[in-house]
Amino acid sequence: MKPINTRSIRFRLTVWYALILTTALIVFSGLVWMMMQQRLLGDIRRGLDDEAARFDAFVQREAAEIPAVDMADEIEEFCHALPSSSYLELRRAGGATAFRYPASGRPGRTRYEVLTRAMRIGNQPFTLEIGASRAEMHRAMELLQTLLLSLVPVVIAASCLGGAWLSRRALTPVDEITSAAKAIGIENLSNRLPAPGTGDELERLAETWNATLARLESAVASLSRFAADASHELRTPVAVIRTSAELALRREREPEAYREALREIAAESERMTQLVEDLLFLARRDTRGAGMTMTPLDLREVLNDAARELHGLAEARGIRIRVTAETDIGDAATIAGNTAALRRLFLALLDNALKYSAESTQVDISVVRGDGRITAVVRDRGIGIAAEDLPHIFQRFYRANKARSDGGHGLGLSLAQSVAQAHNAVIEVESEPGQGSVFRVSFEPRTRVPPAAGLS
Repeated sequence: MKPINTRSIRFRLTVWYALILTTALIVFSGLVWMMMQQRLLGDIRRGLDDEAARFDAFVQREAAEIPAVDMADEIEEFCHALPSSSYLELRRAGGATAFRYPASGRPGRTRYEVLTRAMRIGNQPFTLEIGASRAEMHRAMELLQTLLLSLVPVVIAASCLGGAWLSRRALTPVDEITSAAKAIGIENLSNRLPAPGTGDELERLAETWNATLARLESAVASLSRFAADASHELRTPVAVIRTSAELALRREREPEAYREALREIAAESERMTQLVEDLLFLARRDTRGAGMTMTPLDLREVLNDAARELHGLAEARGIRIRVTAETDIGDAATIAGNTAALRRLFLALLDNALKYSAESTQVDISVVRGDGRITAVVRDRGIGIAAEDLPHIFQRFYRANKARSDGGHGLGLSLAQSVAQAHNAVIEVESEPGQGSVFRVSFEPRTRVPPAAGLS
């Protein structure tokens, strides 16, 4: 026999149901007992009150017709009409008994309900005591007690069995969901949990888990692609470095040949270093491990710094970089940000613009204000981006087919978007093939410095 799991929800629901039902039945039985007892006692007391009133009226009527000393026979005749279990006693003012029925004496008062009333017969005061037996009431209460003590346990047992059955039936979908969840691993994340289709909390739970699994599947697929692309990108410079070194060591060469091999190794090492730095930056952003200190800064200064750093590269390619801003923008160019991270963002956008611009063209950088935001605009007049590539350009390692020979590794725009997200900024792109591209990075103007935030 399978042992009972006392920590299961099914067991606890059954126990709580049994405890609540038992408590409710005990309270209900106690209330029924007290109400029945009070009802029966009330009936007896009302009967005694009626009998006392009838006796008083009878005595007063008879006293008007006959002397008081001759009323014993009349009173006894009245008492014969009383129930056999009743008694009546009439006492004078001094306490002496003037009349008693039955004549054998007063019965034990512990099992009688007694009513005492003052009355007058003629000019003499008397005390009337009339009692009725509680035996019938006790028998009725004993019968009720027997019924409650026999039926309540049966009802509790039946209810507990029904509660256990209902809880098992209600939690069966949970067991099914649990079994299905246990069967899902990293190798079959495309599987989904069965939804009961009942429109209740269990269906919402299954739908929530399925949505979580879908996000997890997408994240794992993205990580797999990221690892594969990173391995591919790193393999090329490593292979070049190894090949150059092996060729240089294979036989004696002229000093210039060694210098050429070292230059090639240094260039590939620099490319690999940049790739590793970008990968580390994105990895820290994904794990929320990199905090950025935000300070008030002028967006124009960040753009000028980025333009100065790439000025030499632009001149080598015959491209001009021009930085402009609205003349009346004033302090509205002040945002809360991290100078190093924003510099990296605009270096990536400028490098992308220079990479795909034709010789003797111009790259414009401007700062504009509108709709309550401050926007940095990077405009080039290069080869542009095809419409089918625009939705994917911020994906890691994504490069359009025609740009695959540019020497880059496809992380610049992804890195730029990560920095923008960390600053609650939005990057928008407009581009037409052959007409160039426009990248807009829109910030909230702030003068208050927010707390340090992670790259999230």
